[in-house]
Amino acid sequence: MTKPPRAGPIAPRTITNPILKEATIFLEISRESGGCHTLVDVLLSPGAGNPMHYHDDFSEEFTCLEGELSIQFEKQVIRLQPGESVLAPAQSKHRFFNQSGTFCRFQCRFTPGFPGFEQALQISYGLARDGKTTARGMPKNPYAIGYLVLISRTYLTGGIALFQPLLTWLGRRAIKNGVAAELQRRYLTVW
Repeated sequence: MTKPPRAGPIAPRTITNPILKEATIFLEISRESGGCHTLVDVLLSPGAGNPMHYHDDFSEEFTCLEGELSIQFEKQVIRLQPGESVLAPAQSKHRFFNQSGTFCRFQCRFTPGFPGFEQALQISYGLARDGKTTARGMPKNPYAIGYLVLISRTYLTGGIALFQPLLTWLGRRAIKNGVAAELQRRYLTVW
C-alpha cells in the first residue's frame, strides 16, 4: 500500500478512523457558514468507500484533490481526477469510493450545511477509535447505528432499505435511553 498524501496538520478539527484508514478535516461547519454549507476534506484509503444511499435534506459536491475518486449514481460510475467535481443532488442515490491502489483526497461540500451529519461523522469515527465497531467500521451497538442513521438523515437503498424503519426506531430509543447523550458527550469535539 502506498503512503497517504499529506492532509495538513492534525488539529482539533481533524478526526480519524483507524479501522477504515480515513481522516476528515472540518474546514467549515454549518454554524460557521451561517447554515449555507458544511465543507470537509477527506483522505480515503484504497478500496474504501460507502454503500449506496441518499439524503433528502442536502446535496453533496465532491471535488477530487489528489489521486482518483469514484462516484456512483445508480449504475453509472464517474472517476474524478484532481480538480474535477461532481454534484450529488438531494435525493439522488449515490456512493463514493476509492477503486485505485493509492490514497485519494477530496473535498465534500454539503449544501445546505447539516449539523447532524457533522455529528454523525464525529461519533462514527470516535467509536472506531475506541474499538466499538466491526472490522468494516459498523458500530457494534445497534442503538448507536440507529442514532447515526437518524441524525445524518441517511437513507439506505436496495434490500438493506428494509431495515430503515428499525434503524429509525433504534435511533429514537437511543435518544430516550441516554445512549445518544453519551455518544455526544464522548465524541463531539467540533461544534
